[in-house]
Amino acid sequence: MGSKAFQFKGGEGQQLSGVLEEPEGLARGWAIFAHCFTCTRDSKGAVAVSRALASRGIGVLRFDFTGLGESEGDFGAAGIGGDIRDLKAAAGALEDVDIAVDLMVGHSLGGAAVLHAAGEIDSVRAIATIAAPADPAHILRVLGEQRATIEKDGKAEVRIAGRRFTISRGFVEDMESRAWEDTIAGLRRPLMVMHAPEDEVVGIENAGLIFQAALHPKSFLSLDAADHLLTRRKDAEWVAEIIAGWASRYLPD
Repeated sequence: MGSKAFQFKGGEGQQLSGVLEEPEGLARGWAIFAHCFTCTRDSKGAVAVSRALASRGIGVLRFDFTGLGESEGDFGAAGIGGDIRDLKAAAGALEDVDIAVDLMVGHSLGGAAVLHAAGEIDSVRAIATIAAPADPAHILRVLGEQRATIEKDGKAEVRIAGRRFTISRGFVEDMESRAWEDTIAGLRRPLMVMHAPEDEVVGIENAGLIFQAALHPKSFLSLDAADHLLTRRKDAEWVAEIIAGWASRYLPD
């Protein structure tokens, strides 16, 4: 296996930075991994799951969303709409190098973004979410008291996961405007929902809402004692093994 830099233009023309995790030999299929809220392509979960999938023959593109990691742009203005545009741009960039995206995997808010983007990417055959919120607006609770300031002044500086971001009113409105139930019901692709019962960041009830909204074929896997960010390598590798086995039914021959 090998890791290779992969740069491409996002939905607004900004430069996005990614890494291709290439399997050894002929790939069984290709996936895009969408990282968690304010994380990067180099978060423990993103790296571990992507490399574990590659070791099982599924190549993966993991990349930094707009304004995060090494990607250009304004994170605080993008909202989940920006993530969705980035995912569609990533699929288009892979198509330009003769790689069709068969599988989309999203972690936390990246899972919500994948649920909204996958239906607009024709090549996608299957979708997996890990600890994803059903409603993207769920993530807005991290804004705390600053949310009132954002609504009043149009923007505010917010500290999230030890870093400071300037969040705009447009970011909040974009999160609140997503009709998630109809979107999930309209996917009409095999879906695997993965969630830990004791997740304290995004509650397990979100997995139930996603599962209820989705049409068959759909599957649910309890991640037992895994933490929200999949910081333990054994948890990330187990997730990848399950996804690879499940997705193999839907990958090209």
